[in-house]
Amino acid sequence: MNIVTVEEQTFKQVCGRFSGFASQVERICKGNTRQPDEWLSGREVCALLGISIRSLQNYRDSGKLGYSQIGNKLYYKSADIERLIAECTENKITNYKSNNK
Repeated sequence: MNIVTVEEQTFKQVCGRFSGFASQVERICKGNTRQPDEWLSGREVCALLGISIRSLQNYRDSGKLGYSQIGNKLYYKSADIERLIAECTENKITNYKSNNK
């Protein structure tokens, strides 16, 4: 086991950021009363994830987020949104661990 020493100010910043992240996850989880089969509009997805329409388009274009189109309107499965959140959270944890070895 390695012991790492950090300045108090840095430790407080890390704790504050983690607290903010935990609050955000809790808010998303509490606000998510949707059924897994429910379809969401692009605006609903952007509001849920706190992203722009352009970021949502990047997720579609890169294949990270599936969608269905009816006419000119795009719809997203809430289960796919939950999967994307889980993948992003897992990637952040993995990146954090690899950067702090």
